[in-house]
Amino acid sequence: MHSTPDLTHITIRQAQEADAGIFLLLIDALADYEMLERPDAGARQRLIRDGFGPRPRYEAFLAFVDGHAAGYAIVYETYSSFLALPTLYLEDIFVLPEFRSRKIGLALFLHCARMARDRDCGRMDWTVLHWNELAMDFYRRLGAEHLEEWYLYRLTRARIDALPLDD
Repeated sequence: MHSTPDLTHITIRQAQEADAGIFLLLIDALADYEMLERPDAGARQRLIRDGFGPRPRYEAFLAFVDGHAAGYAIVYETYSSFLALPTLYLEDIFVLPEFRSRKIGLALFLHCARMARDRDCGRMDWTVLHWNELAMDFYRRLGAEHLEEWYLYRLTRARIDALPLDD
């Protein structure tokens, strides 16, 4: 990116508990886009508790255009033992379809990258679904690398509970 894009029409701010309704609507829209089930009532309660309660587990940022919520990003920090620095992990970045092509995703991404720089993070990480060519093209244009030598693994809660964890 050689020139600075005009992003003055976009306002980004940290989500507050008063934003819970619109925040959850945006998460529902992401679930619809990814063809996943929307969070159930229990998950919705946890999202609010874990984002806005006494011990936040993540930070959420909302993007607005002309006073309308257009997208969001969720981030949290992990830590790299080899760099001995924090990593800013981008869990979600999403823009409503009717607001796409207005540089809102770029504004959200640059906001997160600025946070990573300001927090002295050694890197910023995220994952992309294998079918989301639009997102992969976006990240490539920003200079991001696809790390082919790393594979994402996951244990679901049910699989964690099945482990021999007796104390």
